Amino acid sequence: MQGLEQTLMTEDGLPGRPWFRHLLYAPGMLTGYGVKTMPTVREAIEEGRWDQASQFIPITAHAIDAYCQRLDAATALIH
Repeated sequence: MQGLEQTLMTEDGLPGRPWFRHLLYAPGMLTGYGVKTMPTVREAIEEGRWDQASQFIPITAHAIDAYCQRLDAATALIH
């Protein structure tokens, strides 16, 4: 389980705020500390930045897939 959360991070950080790296949740660009789920994809769609949405959909999907694979591997060790 150690390191599992890191599979949901991007090295480059989120667009416009590179200090946030988590692909599944982060404070929104305009929400203060209000969280946005899948912020790179959601905010791009909300703001009509379709190129950015298209760029981050596969990146986010890959991160979720990597998370699932590692979680499945950890679960297999328990059973």
